[in-house]
Amino acid sequence: MARARRPSPQTAAVITALAETGAGWSHGYDLCRALGLKAGTVYPILIRLAERGQVETVWEADPPRGRPARHLYRLTTAGAELARTIAALARAGDGAPAAGAPRLAPRAAARPW
Repeated sequence: MARARRPSPQTAAVITALAETGAGWSHGYDLCRALGLKAGTVYPILIRLAERGQVETVWEADPPRGRPARHLYRLTTAGAELARTIAALARAGDGAPAAGAPRLAPRAAARPW
C-alpha cells in the first residue's frame, strides 16, 4: 500500500491561500504575489493539485479588453479537507510558522495525507 506523501511547504502555502478565499476564485499571479513565490513554483503546484482533484480550474469568462483570459483556481471539497488538516496541524504546534513564512508544518515521518 502506497503511503500518502505530505505536501511541500510551498504546496501547503498555496492550499492555505486558496482556503482563505473560501468559494471565491483566485488567479495564479495573485497567489504568486501574495505568497512571495515564483510562477515556476506556483503553477506546477496548481496543475498537480488540479490533477489530484484538490483544485478546480476554469477559464476567466470575460477578460478585460486587450488581455487574454486567465485560469481561475479554487479548492474542491477534497482540497478544503486537506487545508483543514494543514491548519489543524499548525494550530497543534506541529510546525507553527515563523513570521512571514508560509503557514505550514515541516516535513516529518508518515502523515495522514
